[in-house]
Amino acid sequence: MLAGFYFRMFYNKIYLIMTYQEIIKILKSQANPKNVAGMARFGISAKNTLGISMPYLRNFAKKIGKDHKLALQLWKSGIHEARILAALIDEPDKVTPAQMDNWIKGFDSWDVCDQVCMNLFDKAPFAYKKVVEYAKRQREFEKRTAFALMASLAWHDKKSSDSRFKMFFPIIKKASGDERNFVKKAVNWALRQTGKRNKNLNKLAIKTAKDILKIKSKSAQWIAKDALRELEGEAVQRRLTS
Repeated sequence: MLAGFYFRMFYNKIYLIMTYQEIIKILKSQANPKNVAGMARFGISAKNTLGISMPYLRNFAKKIGKDHKLALQLWKSGIHEARILAALIDEPDKVTPAQMDNWIKGFDSWDVCDQVCMNLFDKAPFAYKKVVEYAKRQREFEKRTAFALMASLAWHDKKSSDSRFKMFFPIIKKASGDERNFVKKAVNWALRQTGKRNKNLNKLAIKTAKDILKIKSKSAQWIAKDALRELEGEAVQRRLTS
């Protein structure tokens, strides 16, 4: 993959100098139809999907380095893996609210949604504001974004105080009756991940789960029971009290 390409050095790291067209050509050369079929069985959209593994994409992104302009080009390609790669190479400080709003409209698969949230959106300075905004969206993957973003922030943001995460719980409770598969699973993920952050948030998450358990909805029942199983479980409690 490296033959014939130029390199650049940035902060003592060497990166490939590649055009958008060269990257797309390499991605297409890695297409694996069998992987696409396997991904479809896990609910991943087969539309414009090449079947490239995440380890390959992460390694490729490291070779390219951060490049906001290139990320925008890759996103516009509409190719599943190119969009994940875009999130891996984009520069969070250059991401705008308008870019986030535009990208979520293109989410057509849970993995693209989650990878963009985990690798890019949760590092944007206005991520918490967008959580509140996106929770009000109606389209399935746009609404999922709010809760995937919650989970990502709870996992990656090591500096924020509990007050920022406490605001998640009323939003989670309100969305717990959404029966759509990709929304309810993200709501559950957000509740569990926030509740594993520390002992204080664990107690609040457990209380929220018990409140959700009172809601007469199959989705709410599943979200609450699954979350309580983990949040009250021995492994989580031991880690939080050690």
